[in-house]
Amino acid sequence: MTNALLDRLRSLRRYDPEVPALLAELAAGPDPFGALQSAGRILARLDEEPAGEPAGEPEPVRVTVSGSGTLDGLTASLTAEFARHGLRLEARQGDFGAWELDLLTTDGPVYAPDTALSLCVLDSSTVFDTLPRPWTVSDVAEATADLLARLDAHAARHGDHARGMLVLNTLPLLRSDAHQLVDLRARTELAAIWRDFNAGLLRLVRRHPRTHVIDLDPLVAEGGPVRDARLSAYAKARLGSELLARYAREIGHLTRTLRGRTRKVLVLDADQTLWDGVLGDVGPEGIAAAGTVRGEAFAGFQRVVGQLAAQGVLLAVCSKNDRAPLLAVLREHPDMTLREPDFVQIYASWGPKSDGLRQLAEQLNLGVDSLVLADDSPFERGQVAAALPGVALVALDDEPALHTERLLADGWFDTPELTDTDLRRAAQYRSEGDRHRLRESAQSYEEYLAQLEVVVELAPLRPGEVARVAQLTQRTNQFNLTTRRMSGPEVSEYAGHVLTITARDKFGDNGLVGALFLRLAPEGWHIDNALLSCRVFGRGIEQAVFAALLERAKASGTPAVHGGYRPTPKNGRVRDLYPSLGFLPVTPEAEAVAEVTFRHPLLDLPEVPSHITLKGTYQ
Repeated sequence: MTNALLDRLRSLRRYDPEVPALLAELAAGPDPFGALQSAGRILARLDEEPAGEPAGEPEPVRVTVSGSGTLDGLTASLTAEFARHGLRLEARQGDFGAWELDLLTTDGPVYAPDTALSLCVLDSSTVFDTLPRPWTVSDVAEATADLLARLDAHAARHGDHARGMLVLNTLPLLRSDAHQLVDLRARTELAAIWRDFNAGLLRLVRRHPRTHVIDLDPLVAEGGPVRDARLSAYAKARLGSELLARYAREIGHLTRTLRGRTRKVLVLDADQTLWDGVLGDVGPEGIAAAGTVRGEAFAGFQRVVGQLAAQGVLLAVCSKNDRAPLLAVLREHPDMTLREPDFVQIYASWGPKSDGLRQLAEQLNLGVDSLVLADDSPFERGQVAAALPGVALVALDDEPALHTERLLADGWFDTPELTDTDLRRAAQYRSEGDRHRLRESAQSYEEYLAQLEVVVELAPLRPGEVARVAQLTQRTNQFNLTTRRMSGPEVSEYAGHVLTITARDKFGDNGLVGALFLRLAPEGWHIDNALLSCRVFGRGIEQAVFAALLERAKASGTPAVHGGYRPTPKNGRVRDLYPSLGFLPVTPEAEAVAEVTFRHPLLDLPEVPSHITLKGTYQ
């Protein structure tokens, strides 16, 4: 199967829509890391072909790679992991062992404005190669303290001069290093010193927001040697191929997160996913999620799902079942850890599963690319993959003990920083049911909006909101006029004014749902970006905010307000936003290379919709 998938990959262009699906199959196979590394080499060769790429080629993610050893196999794994998530890697490999020089050279590739990630891959030789011969535990303590101080200084320099993310890693302690000490107490002390050093590395992220540290210990624990002794001795490959492939997987997840591709909804099948047994065949008394050997594995899986939900992941059920018995199990079955209120939507039908996923996405006002489906049926996963390729799939099978491992393997819900909005998300989406029922009962959409009692506040950014605004830039795709992704430090350092948009209605507080990035200049005000969460689409909030902003701009005496729209595959719904508000095109879309620009002369201003109460305009 693996060879057939690789052969199929060779027949495609690098960014054929089929590529991510093929890579996903390889990732779920018996040798995922080896297969993906082979796939990465194939993709690299396809990049070199003169035929060129088809339209829609994704923007490259530029990454620098340096370290303390040979890293030849890393680029292939990175290429495949990036392509798997629809990203295009453009790697710049540093010279062997020149990682520190790369970090010191502020006019080099690490500090280039277009560098998104700078990977500095270190190993234990970074310490042990500097020790005197013979060495003692005290020498290691001194060397690790010195290395940590240098890395701290490099992270600070990087934070001051670079726009991208510096990625460090913890250093595995090899048995061949530790066991050079025959004194067992000294060996134990060495282990304690080493753990303190790695803990110090991990804590660097507290002081340096543009630094991220990959903890290699969990990756080592998953399997595979830290290194091959022969390759280490002869080729200076100090980290093994499988460990580097696992590291590449984490980098792919990190990049996907920074590019706003975090998923929001975990959709679960029911039979053989949430519980052991098929409800329609054995009835509620025949299923188990506790009390049996297999049932306990399902109980553990439900607990992990609940842990994700507690951190803002939305849960839904999409099952081929009758609705009433399914709900009865979630409400009454004694084995269930997860109950009906834990799910924002529950869909039960005998129709195609893709139809249920479409309805779930529509009811939540989300795109299907916000969904992750965990399902034990290859048929159902295949049907969804064919009908809705944007849905991420978690391939479960008849071994429930592996459900948790497979669910967490791809970090679909990772976020740079958890915010208060994340923790309230499930409650906010549950209130969508009340809004939906109001809309169904209203005689018209206008009546629905009038009864909704929407209140919008536009206010300057407060310090405690930086993480949430950064998250909006990273996650918001549909209402995102320029799709510029920003980290927390970049939001804080923005050279203009950041205005936040909060909203609430009769059913609850939606919280911080949008932001405007505004610069004031002699020729007028410039809107560098505008974002609005998909949760509040269709309520006139954007018109209210822009109306208030334009009114304030006119009152200030500025001659005009300028804005830009950069088209992406996902933000087509805001293509006509500026013209609908009275902005005039400066660069027509047909002539624009990457961004269409607009100008509002502030003569005829839009009005705040009558159903919205607007509070706190920009001052």
